[in-house]
Amino acid sequence: MASPDIIAAIATPPGRGGIGVVRISGKNIIKLAETILGKLPKPRYAQLSQFLDAEGQVIDQGIALYFPAPNSYTGEDVLELQGHGGPAVMGLLLNQCLSAGARLAQPGEFTLRAYLNNKIDLIQAESVADIIEASTIEAARCAINSLQGHFSTKIEQLVNLLTTLRMLIEAILDFPDDEIDNLQALQIKEKLHHICTQLLQIFAVAQQGNLLQEGITVVLVGAPNVGKSSLLNQLVEDDAAIVTEIPGTTRDTIQRTIAIEGIPIHVIDTAGLRETSDIVEQKGIERTHAAIKSATMVIRLIDCNRHQSDDNDQAINHIPAGKPQITVVNKIDLLNASPRTEDQENNIKIYISAKTGAGIELLRKKMLEIVGWRFNQAGEGIFMARQRHLEALTQAKVHLENAQKFTENEYQLELLAEELRLSQAALSSITGQFTADDLLGEIFSHFCIGK
Repeated sequence: MASPDIIAAIATPPGRGGIGVVRISGKNIIKLAETILGKLPKPRYAQLSQFLDAEGQVIDQGIALYFPAPNSYTGEDVLELQGHGGPAVMGLLLNQCLSAGARLAQPGEFTLRAYLNNKIDLIQAESVADIIEASTIEAARCAINSLQGHFSTKIEQLVNLLTTLRMLIEAILDFPDDEIDNLQALQIKEKLHHICTQLLQIFAVAQQGNLLQEGITVVLVGAPNVGKSSLLNQLVEDDAAIVTEIPGTTRDTIQRTIAIEGIPIHVIDTAGLRETSDIVEQKGIERTHAAIKSATMVIRLIDCNRHQSDDNDQAINHIPAGKPQITVVNKIDLLNASPRTEDQENNIKIYISAKTGAGIELLRKKMLEIVGWRFNQAGEGIFMARQRHLEALTQAKVHLENAQKFTENEYQLELLAEELRLSQAALSSITGQFTADDLLGEIFSHFCIGK
């Protein structure tokens, strides 16, 4: 529930900067504003002000902005003090706010209050954090789409369709003796099919947005000296890993993040898999196994000059069944061969040269293809989606599929109505219409303080 407390926090990043902002929100902040500024600023005007301490001494000089409720970010009275962005000055100003009656805001508490005061829904609240954390331009644009309500509108439209359908079913249940049309006349099956189609379309777009939000983790595995470090350097277009002819050069995992068509790709180079008595190398191999288990996708490198069977390849023996993978046949430059792709029965092989870069673009495209990315210029039409959104959509889909089984006759109307109710509840949890308090705590705890 919303708190009556006045909260304050530094809303700009730590460190030195040209401008620093202290944000204050709460009910009736007039007294606090008078203590720090001498008077309450004119609403919605940038006012040059002196920021005063408890003795009336000037802490700093800057801009004061006052947004009275309910026309503010949080829906409460909001005061923003924009001063010089030095850590000492910001610290003094924040301490004065706390001395004047405010308390330090919790992570995400400003946005939480905006949600609780119905300024934004839960999807929009989450998109605020997604905009801040976006690692690519495309991800930022998708997060902005969600903040503007594109995702929320789609969910609301689907919920409205479900509500209308539920009303028809409930009418039949509540008035069985009245002259109400039967299931076929009301086209219940057709309406339900339309809702299912709409849900699948939303789910497909949400999956794309989730890729932009979460990214994927790709681990490079293989025997020593097959070219894993060289491939990492090619993918990140930098000398991120040391490359030598000495087996076991890479002793630990090395991670770098790149962007391919806007998708954050976390690439992990690992220690070569082999039998070794070197304790340090053994530790590196243990970390390789852990990286394989947690990765979204595995790229298994082999040397085109070595005759290596799958039975003798330690890498393939440690890749979990069902884990997406690509076999990269490296060093084709030594054979004067051209890059190519072989895709037979889910056994994908790409022939490349990590030394010259030949075939790297083939690999980049195949990586995105495997995770289901469909290129969309600048993320147009895609909204940001988190894992919890996909899980809720999946639950809704399962209940709708169950509901379709109960449209054959009127003796199963109660089961049909219950499945529709459960589907609507799952969808409503996405926007926060029905959301447990512990979920809110989990969501907003990952926000930065001051937002």
